[in-house]
Amino acid sequence: MADTCGTLGLASRNLIEAGATKVYAFATHGILSGPAIKVINESGMEKLVITNTIPQSENIEKTDKIDVIDVSHVLAETIRRSHFGESVSYLFHEVPYTNGIA
Repeated sequence: MADTCGTLGLASRNLIEAGATKVYAFATHGILSGPAIKVINESGMEKLVITNTIPQSENIEKTDKIDVIDVSHVLAETIRRSHFGESVSYLFHEVPYTNGIA
């Protein structure tokens, strides 16, 4: 989870100071509240990759350092499997197919 991104920003700066040439951060749930966008922009990280569990259109307009991954198909398949009593752990080993596309 990435909320204000203070920890991500600090980690990015420390990695760059230690010699990293590029830093990428990944989080499953991008809350991005308060100073998050400022922190992301000033941290030196190349990209923050987050899922679309929260709409990010406003944040994407404020920085080009955010990439969003769509996880709706995985969440839908999890709900479907749970509803029909099927294995949810199956999703940890297999890629769900959506409209014939992996």
